[in-house]
Amino acid sequence: MEKITSFTIDHIRLVPGVYVSRIDYVNGYPVTTFDLRMTSPNDEPVMNTAEVHTVEHLGATFLRNHAEFKDRTIYFGPMGCRTGFYLLLAGEYKSKDILPLMREMFTFIRDFEGDVPGASPRDCGNYLDMNLPMAKYLAKNYLERVLNNITEAQLIYPE
Repeated sequence: MEKITSFTIDHIRLVPGVYVSRIDYVNGYPVTTFDLRMTSPNDEPVMNTAEVHTVEHLGATFLRNHAEFKDRTIYFGPMGCRTGFYLLLAGEYKSKDILPLMREMFTFIRDFEGDVPGASPRDCGNYLDMNLPMAKYLAKNYLERVLNNITEAQLIYPE
């Protein structure tokens, strides 16, 4: 079998950043998949499921309510390895194109107060597995370490 695209990236050299993972065409329309890498693979501890789950709920809520991107958002969710998230947007984009959106989203998560949207037994299949304080910490860390001072090397996958 052929390796899928995400398994061909050198995870030893990959650093936290915002990457275009792939651009697919569905019925002639482009869909861009972004790799929002929050931790250094195989180097830093992975994120725990409770905070990943919380970031997912807050990020998806933010994106689905965003004035410009709500109708372009196809999916936002965690990577199985728990080192980041995938964001799928309708359209063809470069990493730099979504940096303002990502800064806005992770600021929203960092500053969020109150009940996590969808964190109830009626709305979620695992509503008790949430950790808002750690989700806020991860968002703050990603903003400070990556998004607010991003370099070219954090926008394009390593060769």
